[in-house]
Amino acid sequence: MGRKFNIWLFVAIVVVLPLSVYAVVNWYERSVQALPVLISKTHTIADYRLVNQLGKESSIKNWEGKIVVANFFFTHCPSVCPKMTNNLKKVQKANVGDKNLLFVSFSVDPERDSSEQLQKFARRFNIDESKWQLLTGSKKEIYRLARKSFQVIATDGDGGENDFIHSDQLVLIDAQKRIRGYYEGTEEKETDQLIKDIKKLENEN
Repeated sequence: MGRKFNIWLFVAIVVVLPLSVYAVVNWYERSVQALPVLISKTHTIADYRLVNQLGKESSIKNWEGKIVVANFFFTHCPSVCPKMTNNLKKVQKANVGDKNLLFVSFSVDPERDSSEQLQKFARRFNIDESKWQLLTGSKKEIYRLARKSFQVIATDGDGGENDFIHSDQLVLIDAQKRIRGYYEGTEEKETDQLIKDIKKLENEN
């Protein structure tokens, strides 16, 4: 009897206890611990002048006091972008009624993605246009934002005719326009974590 007890005690100490500690730490990091400020504490998203799906000028002034989820896409994308958009809709649905949350999607194919084309895309996916901006405009400006501000792509380029970027990253930005998280936009698990992290940022404010 004593020997069996010692064996179970050994198993509990060596196996169960470490797993329990790991589970608690993992839960704390994902659900409670404050999100880090990425890149640097002084790095913020640069201003821009683009046009949304309604044909109206848009700038970073639209972000004032808001938490922003941003991504880069194009309407003719056959696979990644539709899945990423549906996952963003899941995030939006989880935050219905949240007036401090804004979604911003930048087209990396602005030559084909006119405001009219972006609006067709918005209707196709039944996007809430009051809280979600699809943006088009200068390719050089959009590509500069992707590389320098959002840092979703590591390749060099000038936004010229032969330059093309594509990213499945969703970027979480706080009300001070600082990057607080990157998430793979096609992954359900990453999308669920984004939903939790938005709540964390809201609790900071």
